[in-house]
Amino acid sequence: MAQKAQSIEDLRKLVGVELGCSDWVRVDQEMIDAFANITGDHQWIHVDEARARAESPFGATIAHGYLTVSLVTRLSYEIGAWPDHLGAIINYGIDRLRFLAPVKVGSQVRLRSSLKAVEDRPDGSFLLRNDAQIEIEGVEKPALVVESLVLLVPKPDV
Repeated sequence: MAQKAQSIEDLRKLVGVELGCSDWVRVDQEMIDAFANITGDHQWIHVDEARARAESPFGATIAHGYLTVSLVTRLSYEIGAWPDHLGAIINYGIDRLRFLAPVKVGSQVRLRSSLKAVEDRPDGSFLLRNDAQIEIEGVEKPALVVESLVLLVPKPDV
């Protein structure tokens, strides 16, 4: 886990620094099927294990790309260096995303993240830009690389 910043000034000192890696998470068929059910994306390459073994170039089912992207938020909480005293931490979006390698069923993945920038916003909030990648255990290429955006919103004055 990253050093915990106690203030925005502390956070600014982490710009350009690797914040750390999350723990490994197993992507199993149950997770893939649940994502397929929620999104309605039941493409055989994700959910038909027999067909994927026989016909897929990967020899197994693979996680949806957007399932893998969704893990960025989940795993970033393990790495999060932002101060706890802020009012809200909001997923603000993605500026760049590339899928580089498939996540085969049964793979272990983790997030590696570096803080790219802390930008002041006119409303008093702060926009964090993180360079992140989802790594696959035992695979040289990451599953994806992404510039994720996180909005830090201070607590309102009471």
